[in-house]
Amino acid sequence: MNKIIIEIVKCSACRAICFILILGFTAFNMADGTEVVDRIVAVVNDDIIMLSELNQFIKPYSDKIKTLGYPIEQERKMIFKMRDDILSKLIDQKLTDQEIKRFKISVSEKEIDAAVERIKETNYYSDEELRKELAKQGLSIGEHRNNIKEQILRSKLVNLEVKSKVVITSQDVKSYYEAHRDEYCGEKKYRLLNIIMKVPSFADEARKFLIQKKMQAVLEKLKAGEPFEEVAKAYSESSGSFDIGLFTINELSPQLQEAIKGLGEGEFTSVLDTDYGYQIFYISKVIDIPAKSLEEVTAEIQEKLFREIVDKKFGSWLDDLHKKSHIKIIK
Repeated sequence: MNKIIIEIVKCSACRAICFILILGFTAFNMADGTEVVDRIVAVVNDDIIMLSELNQFIKPYSDKIKTLGYPIEQERKMIFKMRDDILSKLIDQKLTDQEIKRFKISVSEKEIDAAVERIKETNYYSDEELRKELAKQGLSIGEHRNNIKEQILRSKLVNLEVKSKVVITSQDVKSYYEAHRDEYCGEKKYRLLNIIMKVPSFADEARKFLIQKKMQAVLEKLKAGEPFEEVAKAYSESSGSFDIGLFTINELSPQLQEAIKGLGEGEFTSVLDTDYGYQIFYISKVIDIPAKSLEEVTAEIQEKLFREIVDKKFGSWLDDLHKKSHIKIIK
């Protein structure tokens, strides 16, 4: 079997992309039995997007889709649509990265440090908790900082090209505050963990009873004082983390709202029969957020209104950039 690799060379003199075929490596089968290591899926001005790069972004999402149990044909359609969506985003990223280079925009380590601290404060994470959360997502702290760096660079570009042309008045802020008073009247937030035992869709009443009985035994372990996280690790059938996040009471289902009513930090619910299976919820942290005056939230509201307007203007700016650029998608 013949094997070839595509080597891509940028020719600065003619601003073109040239291709050289070299004997050597492998990737997909061609009609004559030859295999190719990689191929170009899009050309964006002087940059390219390779199939390997696209596949790297697609994999976590396609893996998730494949676990959802859709019929093969529907699964293929979903993955194909997702592929097009991600390729479009990668093209947008290439365009914005090119503009960042053109304007010579940079970001310092201090700016990245400050952004990391803001993320920790917003999510009420300690340094150790942030690292654990990143590990669940398959990210190292270095990769996280690099992602933040890219976000800041793009934010600076948006600020240069779009934000500088947006003005938010004090009346805009006051009108938003009056229309969204319920958001600023004070609330509690609950960080919830859960243990779940799934009930198969085909399970009869006898099978459901056995699963419920097993879950009751888990509840007894918790009542006996065994640490929730250790019990969750041993018995929960969750495909991801048993730390499910931070919620206000109104973000929870009516069933869960009722179940945690009157419970405090370090307490857990009884066994709940939910659409996802039998579950026990544990309140690992309760955060009291006090009511806020207009003066206290002015900066926050300005930022919200700013984002809404900027998002619209950024979309228009990106459309114009597409029109001025040479973009070729290779199916």
